Amino acid sequence: MFKRFTAASFLLASLVVTALPSAALAQQMVSISKTEANMRTGPGTHHAVSWSLVKGFPLQVVSRKGNWLQVRDFENDRGWVFRSLTGSSPHHIVKANVANLRSEPTTRSQVAGKLVYGEVVTTLDKRPGWVKVQRDTGVKGWVSDNLLWGW
Repeated sequence: MFKRFTAASFLLASLVVTALPSAALAQQMVSISKTEANMRTGPGTHHAVSWSLVKGFPLQVVSRKGNWLQVRDFENDRGWVFRSLTGSSPHHIVKANVANLRSEPTTRSQVAGKLVYGEVVTTLDKRPGWVKVQRDTGVKGWVSDNLLWGW
């Protein structure tokens, strides 16, 4: 009985360990760490450039091939970026047409500014339902998390 339990435990553990990398990979987020990076149609510089991404642009890692990451963005578009052009600094992108930037994490607080669709902001803090962000101009404030995508 002890050997069966050990063999079964080993089998279960190896299944879990095998499944973990893909589950962890599916949730891994990166952001562009350079001033600009090309999103390509495939994993290599010989593939066409689909578009350019700005510094901080958040992406979800879908898969890897060598030094290349297959990623998706907030609009669910997919492409490939060179891994060394990405980093682990958390950022968000505005997915609403307009989002209020507030002084406190509540809808009753003062509006300190407006963010627009596609604007990339640095993530500073999180509270339930809210994200504190900073614009590249240095202006900071809170935004409802359902108006943003990233981490």
